[in-house]
Amino acid sequence: MQITIIGQGYVGLPLAIAASTSGYTVFGLDNNQEKINALSSGKSIIEDLSDQVIKQNIESKCYLPTTDSSVIKDSDVVLICVPTPLSDDHKPDLTALIGAITTVGKNLKVGALVIVESTIEPGTCRNKLLPILIKESGLTESKFELAYSPERIDPTNKTWQINNTPKLVAGLTESAAMRAKEFYSKFIDSITLCSSLEIAETAKLLENSYRLINISFINELAIYCQKISIDIAEVITAAATKPYGFMPFYPSIGVGGHCIPVDPIYLANAAKAAGAPARFIDLADEINLAMPAYFVERADQILGGLKGKKILVIGLSYKPNVADVRESPVISLINGLNKKGAQVSWHDDLVKVFNGEMSTALSSDFDLAILTTPHDYLDLTKLGNTPLLNTRSSI
Repeated sequence: MQITIIGQGYVGLPLAIAASTSGYTVFGLDNNQEKINALSSGKSIIEDLSDQVIKQNIESKCYLPTTDSSVIKDSDVVLICVPTPLSDDHKPDLTALIGAITTVGKNLKVGALVIVESTIEPGTCRNKLLPILIKESGLTESKFELAYSPERIDPTNKTWQINNTPKLVAGLTESAAMRAKEFYSKFIDSITLCSSLEIAETAKLLENSYRLINISFINELAIYCQKISIDIAEVITAAATKPYGFMPFYPSIGVGGHCIPVDPIYLANAAKAAGAPARFIDLADEINLAMPAYFVERADQILGGLKGKKILVIGLSYKPNVADVRESPVISLINGLNKKGAQVSWHDDLVKVFNGEMSTALSSDFDLAILTTPHDYLDLTKLGNTPLLNTRSSI
């Protein structure tokens, strides 16, 4: 069976390798020629997959990276794993998804199954994507099948990976759902069928809205704990001894990445369009976006003013041990420090280069260091006696 997976990033690439390893012939389609060149030469572009794994799958001719969308014409299953970020005005941006689904429609094979993995608002598959497929392909709804299966990827998680992370699947028809389940069953252990596309779409948004609300709550509590000089980490550890009804979340400079700060906004946007309240999400989003400014003020208090002070921000990516800077709150922190007149440098040997600037080495040549993303490789002893503001702790 020939498969095309559109989008070869943190979601599409692991999926492509898992599918090709299980015996499918997989075309990894992406419009980024530099990315495809790297993959074609056997070089991995994400932390979870080694160069050796990429090379083995390419040499077996089971995985074929390409920018040629005509491969869709001979594909039995087409999966869409493109980003669905937020626009500059903090609204859902489906530009990449609409582009991908249009390309699929223009090349769609009769009888093919299209599976969307990108995060979307409830009703998007049925009301927006299906009409595009029909229009661009010239096929009737009965001549192809459409399913939705939201991605569940947690980069660098060594416990929960593609094969053992339970998968949700829903179809426009029962036949589409069963075909999608059959496809995934070759390399995923547990699959749950949802009764409608909208159930699966909403479930994905619920998962990460839950996380945003609880992380924002714990960040707000961490500010309170700092005010009264107690350790939020000890508070969480104590509360977590309760064996039921509690799940620990931990403070930070705010959430980032392609899921937690984004998916809840899709849900809130859909809720408001339906005339339903989304106050919890709105408040959590407000708290999350305000966290960098809070730490700018903390730095200001520690140094008695920021103008002309040399500050090193440690960790630019949105989470430890990845190079992904999408929606990283650290960028807002750096901008805030710069506006206060600080001389800001950043250190992140995974990101290496960002906005034309290079990672600065850890050293004691700073008035203050701010730990934002604690990568495992960090050796903070290189800071010497430089004061350290740890955004993962209230003290």
